[in-house]
Amino acid sequence: MKIGVIVFPGSNCDRDMYHVLTDVFKLDAEYFWHDKGLPKNIDAVILPGGFSYGDRLRSGAIAAHSPIIKDVKKMAEKGIPILGVCNGFQILVEAGLLPGALLKNTSLNFMCKWTSLIVENNKTPFTNKLKLHQKIPIPIANGEGRYYVDDETLKKLKKNNQIVFRYSEVVNGSSDRIAGVCNEDGNVVGMMPHPERAAESEINPIDNKPSSLIFESLLNTIGVKN
Repeated sequence: MKIGVIVFPGSNCDRDMYHVLTDVFKLDAEYFWHDKGLPKNIDAVILPGGFSYGDRLRSGAIAAHSPIIKDVKKMAEKGIPILGVCNGFQILVEAGLLPGALLKNTSLNFMCKWTSLIVENNKTPFTNKLKLHQKIPIPIANGEGRYYVDDETLKKLKKNNQIVFRYSEVVNGSSDRIAGVCNEDGNVVGMMPHPERAAESEINPIDNKPSSLIFESLLNTIGVKN
């Protein structure tokens, strides 16, 4: 079982993600540079956080047109689990794989702090080990993390159970406090907070670390025993 971690110019959470996948959960992960293709034997794809292309134009806008995204789209159509975290979420939205837009926080400031999420959908490849409405302590680090959708799209997200995570409090002005969504098929998930920064007790100030269940859900999805 192999997990692909895509690296763009400006990615800065790729090593954190790789460390958690390989050292904590003992998965076979491999870096893939943005201008290369993805092999067929990939079981899941993760787009990590960072500042791809320096967030020029809009966060994720340039990376969404990188050659490797063509393969990501093909894998999405095949039902392969795909997770975008922070900038990875922005890229998935800009690539049209997820609905909505990521705008500047209402504070107009970069936010870096701990918050908590509420699980709204535990049927995705990255949430099936979590309980519905479970609260997860987790850090955020973004300047353009405000998720926005119009009223019609919001109704559609609710109807199709595409809202995966909500902030437990108002954090950055996101529509309906949305922190993560999925596509209609549920295999493509994007989230602004960083689960890779909360999966180990050494860097998690909270006694319990349920964000690790996001990765355990992936293990469960691809049939790996932990």
